[in-house]
Amino acid sequence: MKNAIFIIGMFISSITVKAGNISNFVLDNYLIPVDQPGKIIGYIYPAPANIRLLSDTSSLFRIDFKKKAICLKKNKALSVGQMSYRYGITLLIDGKECEFELLKDGFSKNKVVAHRGAWRKKGVLQNSVRSFQNAVELGCQWSEMDVWLTADNKVVLSHDSHVYGLEVENITSLQLFQQTINEKDPVPSLQELLMAARAQNITHPVIEIKDSQKGWERTLQLTDSVVNIVHRMKMQGYVEYISFNYEVLKRIRELDPTAKTLYLWEGKKQLGDLIKDRISGIDYSYYAYRQDKNLVKNAKSMGLLTNVWTVNDAEELLLYYQQGVDYITTDEPELLLKIINSLN
Repeated sequence: MKNAIFIIGMFISSITVKAGNISNFVLDNYLIPVDQPGKIIGYIYPAPANIRLLSDTSSLFRIDFKKKAICLKKNKALSVGQMSYRYGITLLIDGKECEFELLKDGFSKNKVVAHRGAWRKKGVLQNSVRSFQNAVELGCQWSEMDVWLTADNKVVLSHDSHVYGLEVENITSLQLFQQTINEKDPVPSLQELLMAARAQNITHPVIEIKDSQKGWERTLQLTDSVVNIVHRMKMQGYVEYISFNYEVLKRIRELDPTAKTLYLWEGKKQLGDLIKDRISGIDYSYYAYRQDKNLVKNAKSMGLLTNVWTVNDAEELLLYYQQGVDYITTDEPELLLKIINSLN
């Protein structure tokens, strides 16, 4: 079994991500609402001059040429009990063939972000496939993960710059897999984790892009690789990006103007700066929310998403939930879910 995991992991991590995998066109939304025939799903950005539907094997969709949008047909809708949830569609947009994957919106809406996955109660490695799968089993809305670039330019998961005593940036992906394959949770590549994420539509991955210890050029390379992987796997509808590095978020928005991006470093930027640079929201520590009691209200009034990290105390979990923060990041997702269920 471990040999099988090793082979799969090495195959996935060996995929080369080249510049140019990102389409010139994106959608502002990839999620299909349930029981809403004729609903607009996503507007095409930037607005094209010409659109033609080339392929729709499910026969669910149409193009609204005036609004430059993908819609459900007027007599078509997805039902709650419908098992299929991924739908491929190919468009010819201004002479360029573009493929998108649209998702039935069955994702949880409970605000729970499992910090590095759900690992503590299960005794599994943080940032592992199993920690993500545990978050899915719990029904968390999001599962946060951290990514680095190995010495041979492969994106792998680890919170710190080292894992199992190995320096991630100074070791190849082959060496990393070889030295962790005998562990219960070998270090996964981003592609491997995203493949696990594609097997469900309950929990979204949140990707934190770490600052390379080797400088900005390396961080930029990581950023480009991550966004290219997401687009190559057609998983724009699944993911959200966060970073302490503001330039990383600006770069993501250059590559994908509709990507959701949240900023982690409170105090470094004003809320107005985020609006100007089209950053989606704030992902600040609970210290920031303690110091500014109006932070949630002010951010929301400007149209920004709000996330608070990392909250593990029951009273504070309840406090932020009742304050209406959009997401709550916690090492104790089981506890937060218990609190939420007690209120409903």
